[in-house]
Amino acid sequence: MSAIKYSKSKKSSNYKNHFIVAGILAGVGLALLVYLMFYVAPAEVLETVKIVAITSQGCIGETLDGYAVNVGNCNAEPGDYISALVDQKLKERAALMNPTN
Repeated sequence: MSAIKYSKSKKSSNYKNHFIVAGILAGVGLALLVYLMFYVAPAEVLETVKIVAITSQGCIGETLDGYAVNVGNCNAEPGDYISALVDQKLKERAALMNPTN
């Protein structure tokens, strides 16, 4: 005889733990989707841009409020005004990095 009782470990047929883990994974996935949709995805607006330079990467323009943007390929000369899509979130980030504005 032994002082410790020997008992067989029962395999749980309860799937409660599986649902908890699946719920946590689904919550993390949903949080990642929300982050990507609202903070990373561009919010492009058509703005008037003055072309200041033409590089191998495309045209560099300056918005009317003073932000430099890469317009991409364009058929304009420095000094011309064109309409271009400008990412508003990049402008917000640039303003946060340069607090002197």
